[in-house]
Parts: sequence; structure tokens; C-alpha cells
Amino acid sequence: MSIALIRVDERLVHGQVVVGWGGLLGAAHYAVVDDELVHSRWEQELYELALPAGAELRFASVQAAAALVAEWDGEDVPAIVLVRDLATARAAAERDAWGGRPVNLGGQHAAPGRRSVLPYLHLSETDLDDLAWLAEHEADVYAQDVPGGTRIKADQILKKGAAAWNR
Repeated sequence: MSIALIRVDERLVHGQVVVGWGGLLGAAHYAVVDDELVHSRWEQELYELALPAGAELRFASVQAAAALVAEWDGEDVPAIVLVRDLATARAAAERDAWGGRPVNLGGQHAAPGRRSVLPYLHLSETDLDDLAWLAEHEADVYAQDVPGGTRIKADQILKKGAAAWNR
């Protein structure tokens, strides 16, 4: 699968990703990088229910993803790689999993310890640190909730996050 999108989205495989991003990009393959889901077959089956007919879904640990990205990128079919949170995105990037590819930030919803940075992006202080690291080490890190939405660069997100946390 040629990697068409790397996305941080806590819901992982859901309609906005499959219909919105997947439809636009022509994705027929999806890969979830998550150290917990890789060991839970029943949860994997739940995510598979969200796929359109004929689409393939793979699960990999952070460690395995680093080794598999080259394989995934070498295939002809467009793919979307998903991670649940910025900590996982950073852990994979630290192992050179993304190889400087752009990283898209999607839904990170309101939760204890997070503050609103964008309507769909609520971040903790640790998330801001992970985002700063990613922005420094990856080619392009940006937030964009849906394909037609506004693309917001990492530096703008970090400024909004600093203001939200009074940093």
C-alpha cells in the first residue's frame, strides 16, 4: 500500500476516516499502529466492521510498524495509517516509522487533563510536548479534521496550546 495519509485520531477507524479521507484518497488498505490493539482480536474485529467492502485492515505494534512502513509504502494500493494519540505517533517516529512523511492530527476529544486547542483537538501538556517533538522531526505536522477543512500547521497549534495551558 502506498501511504496516502498518516493520521492521529483517537477513534481510529470510523466513518470520517473511511468515508471522508478514505474516499478522497482511494484507500483500500488501513493500518492501525497500537500496542494494545495488536493483541486484541475481538477489538480488531469491531474496527473491521467500519470498513467498506473489499478494504483490508492491518494491526501492528509501534515496534513492528517501523519495520513494516517500507513494505506498506511499496504496494500500489493507497493506504491510511492510524494511531490513537500523539504519544504513539511520537514513539513510532522515534523509530523512524514515518520517514519524514506528513502527519495529520484529527480527533482528540475533550477529556480530563486536556484543554481545547481547536474544536476537534483537545491536548494535554504532554501532548503538546509530543507535538513539538514531531513538528521538529517530521516533514509536516498539521491538524485537519475533514478533507475540506482548514489545514492548521503545527506551530499555530503549539501557540494555541501554549495559550490554553498558560505556558
